[in-house]
Amino acid sequence: MISSASPAGRTQSLAIMLISVLMAILFGLVSVTANPILISVVVALFVGALLLARPAWIVWLVLSLGLLVTGVLPLYSDDGLVTKTSWGVSILSFILMMVAFFTVATSPSMRKGTPAFIWVALSFLVYAVLVSFIQWHSMSEFSGGFKRYFQMWGLLFALCWFPFNERDIRRWRIFLLIVALLQLPFAVYELIVLVPMREGLRNVVPIDVVAGTFGATLYGGGSSGEMATFLIIMLAFLLAQRMEKTLTVRRLMLLVPMMLAPLFLGETKAVVIMLPLMFLVLYRRVMLTRPHYAVAGLVLGTLLTVAAGYVYFSLSKKTMDAQIADYLDYNIYDKGYGIHYLNRTTVLTFWAQHQGAHNPISFLFGNGLGSSHTPAGGHVAMRYPWHGIGLTSASTLLWDLGVFGFGLFATIFALAWQTAGRLQKKLTEPTLRADAAAIQAALVLFAFYLFFRPSLLETISFQIVFAVLLGYLAWLHRRHLLSTNKSRS
Repeated sequence: MISSASPAGRTQSLAIMLISVLMAILFGLVSVTANPILISVVVALFVGALLLARPAWIVWLVLSLGLLVTGVLPLYSDDGLVTKTSWGVSILSFILMMVAFFTVATSPSMRKGTPAFIWVALSFLVYAVLVSFIQWHSMSEFSGGFKRYFQMWGLLFALCWFPFNERDIRRWRIFLLIVALLQLPFAVYELIVLVPMREGLRNVVPIDVVAGTFGATLYGGGSSGEMATFLIIMLAFLLAQRMEKTLTVRRLMLLVPMMLAPLFLGETKAVVIMLPLMFLVLYRRVMLTRPHYAVAGLVLGTLLTVAAGYVYFSLSKKTMDAQIADYLDYNIYDKGYGIHYLNRTTVLTFWAQHQGAHNPISFLFGNGLGSSHTPAGGHVAMRYPWHGIGLTSASTLLWDLGVFGFGLFATIFALAWQTAGRLQKKLTEPTLRADAAAIQAALVLFAFYLFFRPSLLETISFQIVFAVLLGYLAWLHRRHLLSTNKSRS
């Protein structure tokens, strides 16, 4: 049998055998190290290579692992290694990104219908890399910064440029709703079991561990704000569907309490800002055309905001006036946030003072990816120890990529807002029109988060939500253009 095979066939068989042997050796060496980082990266590379022809499966892996696994694992390990296993999810997303770039580079037809904000997002990525090379400091700083910034952007480009069908998109929409509903049992467990375990720990707020599946550590902080923002965004999707009458009142009343309950189990004071913000954006168009919807929505938003504020303020022994004064001190005035010297306002004025006329190049173009990241020892962050110059996404962007980089990032939001607005007017399907309206509300919350936390640039679960919503918006835009062109032809 072997002798009758063609030379090409024998060469192919030998190549497969050689690759198999090398892969076996690689897996053996990695498994001996017992290093979760290496194991997760190698497994991700292997799985990603196998699934290159099945990008939808890679999307499923990134969504399920990133939203339901990576945020929960650190609760059961205090050595930090388990946290690094999230690198495997990042590798899968980067594989998606590379395949998306290859697809759009080799197929000019795939570039047609690409919305402007996707091109700006690609320009931002290229700009970030170029600035980092020009302002080069070290390979570890650049690679760490690039991973944190863009680790989930593969979803953004894949949803835009891969020809996913409507069935895939519908399943992912349902999956996000399931993830939102799953936050309640996880939050209840964290409140009942983990919060008491954190009582008495120094420099730890016990209630911060109530973060659902969005990420927390037993002896550190948690992504409770990110969970709350995700739930408010999902609430916007449900309310938008109700506005278009594609969701019954009965189902809405069944889903909303389960979705909002986790907001009252934690302590994310920013909810009292984000909730009314979402309602105002979502109902702004119907205030004149359908005032009964607007009044009902705004009343609901007001009641929820008052209830959330009452719960949050009642958790502290301080008076409400003292808590409000405290909140203003470490957010707007001169008091530092947490262990840092700076807060969410002074972190911007501090940047302006130290990167203004004294350093115009860095002021305009930044110091490179990762330069302001304190936990990883960014070279600029080390100049100002305990200041927390990367406290928010806005300050991180300004230090790393300057005014120009921040402007590019803000342009993504502005163009995405315009795209969603046009789709609301042009789409004929009520379900998709409602989703476009909800994405606009989500964009406003993301813009608020730029000045609230650095999560848009480093937290996997929250970055997934950001990338998926923008990618879904790009998919809606391309679908609308393709259907319009078909109807004309």
